[in-house]
Amino acid sequence: MSDNTGDKIKKTLSLSKGSEVKKIVDAGQVRQSFSHGRSKTVTVEVKRRRSSAKVELAEPERALKVPPLETGVVAENPSLSPKTSRTLGGLTEKEWDARKQAVQGAVKAELERTKRVEDLAHQEAERRSTEETRRKIDEDLEAALVREHKARNKEIVDEPILEGAPSKHVSSTHLSPRDAPLEDHGDDDTADNDDTKKAKNDSRKSLSSHPRRDDLQRREGRLTLQQALVAKDNDNETGRMRSAAALKRAREKERLRHAQETTEAKRNVREVIIPEVITIQELANRMAVRGADIVKSLMKMGMMVTITQHIDGDTAELVVTEFGHQPKRVSEADVEIGLQGVEDAPELLRPRPPVVTVMGHVDHGKTSLLDALRSTDKAGSEAGGITQHIGAYQVELKSGQKISFIDTPGHAAFTEMRARGANVTDIVILVVAADDGIKAQTIEAINHATAAKVPIVVAINKIDHPEAKPDKIRQDLLNHGLVVEDLGGDILCVEVSAKQKINLDKLEEIILLQAEILELKANPDRAAQGVVIEAKLEKGRGPVATILVQNGTLKIGNIFIAGSEWGRVRALIDDRGKNVVSAGPSNPVEVLGFNAAPMAGDSFIVVKDETNAREIAEYRKRTMKNIRTSATGRQTLDELLSQSSKGEKKELAVVVKTDVQGSLEAILNSFNKLSTDEVAVRILHSGVGSITESDVVLANASKGMIIGFNVRANPQARELARRDSLPIRYYSIIYDVLDEIKAALSGMLAPTLREKYLGQAEIRQVFNVTKMGKIAGCMVNEGVVKRGARVRLLRDNIVIHEGTLKTLKRFKDEVKEVRESYECGMAFESYQDIREGDTIECFEIEEIARSL
Repeated sequence: MSDNTGDKIKKTLSLSKGSEVKKIVDAGQVRQSFSHGRSKTVTVEVKRRRSSAKVELAEPERALKVPPLETGVVAENPSLSPKTSRTLGGLTEKEWDARKQAVQGAVKAELERTKRVEDLAHQEAERRSTEETRRKIDEDLEAALVREHKARNKEIVDEPILEGAPSKHVSSTHLSPRDAPLEDHGDDDTADNDDTKKAKNDSRKSLSSHPRRDDLQRREGRLTLQQALVAKDNDNETGRMRSAAALKRAREKERLRHAQETTEAKRNVREVIIPEVITIQELANRMAVRGADIVKSLMKMGMMVTITQHIDGDTAELVVTEFGHQPKRVSEADVEIGLQGVEDAPELLRPRPPVVTVMGHVDHGKTSLLDALRSTDKAGSEAGGITQHIGAYQVELKSGQKISFIDTPGHAAFTEMRARGANVTDIVILVVAADDGIKAQTIEAINHATAAKVPIVVAINKIDHPEAKPDKIRQDLLNHGLVVEDLGGDILCVEVSAKQKINLDKLEEIILLQAEILELKANPDRAAQGVVIEAKLEKGRGPVATILVQNGTLKIGNIFIAGSEWGRVRALIDDRGKNVVSAGPSNPVEVLGFNAAPMAGDSFIVVKDETNAREIAEYRKRTMKNIRTSATGRQTLDELLSQSSKGEKKELAVVVKTDVQGSLEAILNSFNKLSTDEVAVRILHSGVGSITESDVVLANASKGMIIGFNVRANPQARELARRDSLPIRYYSIIYDVLDEIKAALSGMLAPTLREKYLGQAEIRQVFNVTKMGKIAGCMVNEGVVKRGARVRLLRDNIVIHEGTLKTLKRFKDEVKEVRESYECGMAFESYQDIREGDTIECFEIEEIARSL
């Protein structure tokens, strides 16, 4: 080798002048100002942003050139044998297959990488577009804030911006040197540095025309309200603008407000059902909000509440409106909306039988008249020969027409029954005995029928009696406003005899004539509606009620509501004891299937389902409970003092059980009428059905008595009552019940005290006896003086003492009494101030029993 090749030339590494690295960092100086007039020069560096190179992707086919496959070589050179083709290019068949697979994998990987790069580029473009949109919104907001500030200060700042300063909407002349933006510098040339320094000096000179922050008056000590107001005015006068940080905070606040408004706009508006009373937790659940938010809202209204507290419907409605939802007020009484159904169209109405109520005084023949019409003997089966239950029957005439009758009791205790019968009827038959005339219950029946605005038909009964005076009956009716047709009035009147069945057909014709005038109609093709005539509790059948269907058709299986009770119709029984499948308008039937015995007079309505029936029954029970609670509320202090001054009121505790609801109602009303200010009947329990063990336990605990009206006690109750010596009294006639209770109350009344004058004596001489005190020597001037009787001491006709005699002697013997014109010695119990000339009156107190 030559020396030239063997010599190693050592070269020193250096940068040529042409390839000298340029500076990418520019340096500059900025003067910073501090408080108390101090300043400091700071050297800053501004780095230039490097430009990012664009990524150019080569095509996969151009980057990787795949050599021709073996099959292609063989095709072009058919003269090659298979053996020669396997070693073409120095590669075997397996090597060619491996290269083929490697090339295909590389192409696939390159395609996937290209796709990922494109996705990243697309995402970067979207991000830049979003940032650009946000930047534009921020610039618009910033410009709006600047315009608002300029309008508030009533001045427009328009000064040139220094070259090289950042382009912002806020003029840099309004920023202090501390807040001034850093300036960019060019290359490290001397001229550029001089220009930059000159621009800085010019900027400082332009800024010197505005007061610096350090030159403003600084506050000392605690800031007062007046100082704050003065400082605000000074800032407005000096034209200070909001700092970049304040603008940033304002933009963030505006963004959050906009986001909150968008969220509220997207919030679902709900229809919130608000009852009369609701808990805060339940209201929060219905609004789908937090309970704490509702509590905060109520606290803003001045209500300090907890999440479990109840609020009224009006307050809940305000809260729902404030949260942007739609309130819907409901009430517990809404469960009864639509219960009566819609009014029937005239074309759907069909004629129905009339409902006739028989009313009158007791023993005037009402039930006998019905028996004659029905060809039965109902009166003979009544206890005492008087009707004590309200009954409903239907009579089919020979012509095929039907009439429904309601029989009411005539006794004074059954006022409610008569009033109820008058309210559910179409026509009232007033039965008056021709031999007895108009009585108290007759007048009451007239008043009930007049109040119900029901037409009256007068039936003068017992015309076959020898002492019958029908003409006198017609004259007496005039005194009560009833003018019969015979006397020129419009009241229909017929003379009948229930016993001899006289003029019964005429009475039926009059009833049908009156019904034709009234044009009675109903719709049989709708759900049944009616009224409870009577209710009872039977062994083996449970609660049974007599229902008068007024509209629609009642069928087996119907679900119904009657007052505060509900049930399902299990059986329907007509007035003759036969099972029927359905009952139409004006048809009285017995209904089985109640969950409990209803009250007589309750409305009976068929509902669509069991759930609706339960809701209505529970609502009515709550209402009745609230009424009872309010009626027996707490007594005021004045009422308690008034009762204590009158003395303690004595009460007779009783448990009343009857066979039917109507009898129970009559007995309870009669007990209330017997009560006075001194004595009263306290009902421990009342109901329909037999006497049970619980009734005996309750009566024994309250020291009361048990009254059974047409019912008996079961064996367990009888044994328990016998063991506790508790009286159980059975009755079948209401007269006997009232008479015995009246006697018991009379025995509880305090007796009347009456003074009985016995005699008078004059004191002639006063003796002092050892261990006895003063003894008055007296002369009996009038009547008799008895030992142990009460006496009064009179002095100058003025009573100075009243007491009892301690001793009465004649000579030295104790005597029981001393008569007129005899002398005696008397001494007072615990009293010694007696003088000669005083007068002694002797009297007794008698107790006279009182009665109601």
